[in-house]
Amino acid sequence: MMDNFTPGPFAAELAAAGIPDHLHGWLGGFGIGALVVKMGIKFVEMGPARTVATMPVEGNTQVAGILHGGAHAVLAETLGSFSAGMHAGPGRHAVGIEINATHHRSISAGAVTGTCTAIHLGRTLATHEIIVTDEQGRRLSTARITNMIRDNAPREG
Repeated sequence: MMDNFTPGPFAAELAAAGIPDHLHGWLGGFGIGALVVKMGIKFVEMGPARTVATMPVEGNTQVAGILHGGAHAVLAETLGSFSAGMHAGPGRHAVGIEINATHHRSISAGAVTGTCTAIHLGRTLATHEIIVTDEQGRRLSTARITNMIRDNAPREG
């Protein structure tokens, strides 16, 4: 059993990704996921209604040298899913059931920022809009994700 005071096996990973200390108990036994680490996503702000993170363009480009459209989607799904998971609370979890993204402009260097804002925080569904911007604040993409909120399965034993 994890508590908020005992470092879990992913404590260093959580700290490196900018996860606030008060969320280490929630994520300490699971971490943030290998893809989030690989993409270089760093959290700036985290909450059910608003989550913000940055991601480098370098290492996440497609063959034409611009940020891969899938990288936009990974950032959006990460932010929306973490926000929905925080909204779900103890004993519940979020499962993504739909995501879409519109790409407005490309970027070939620097970093992007994803800002996730709740559209709907219900008992069984949570929907968030994610706007990805460049370092000048220009909108690069707009995404929307809907997560289903489910109860955790009872533990056996």
